[in-house]
Amino acid sequence: MRIFKNKWFQRWARKEGVSDSALYEAAREVVAGIVDADLGGGLFKKRLARAGSGKSGGYRLLLGYKKPNVDRIVFIFAFAKSERSNILKSEETPLRMVAEIFFSASDKEVSELIENCKAWEVKKDE
Repeated sequence: MRIFKNKWFQRWARKEGVSDSALYEAAREVVAGIVDADLGGGLFKKRLARAGSGKSGGYRLLLGYKKPNVDRIVFIFAFAKSERSNILKSEETPLRMVAEIFFSASDKEVSELIENCKAWEVKKDE
């Protein structure tokens, strides 16, 4: 399993101080079927606790994962529960499209995204 984050998510995670280790654990839980919402089309919502607080007031992560055939997971969007209650229905389709583009990319194309700082691979111990 390879885990990625897109450019927007990378900036958000850095600003919020969300570690790759926390993202790795969240992705592992999604693969295990521990999700907060399956939004369909390979789009999932996962809660992530803020440092010093619980999951209920923490972050909401939106990620793409197509089980069981795709070995890639991509973090696409996130928000603090205190900033907004949920994503809009109208936001789901574009987010699914971003995930689908990533899933359909070849390994060479993914490598190019990483080289061009359009995507980052999540590392377990960072």
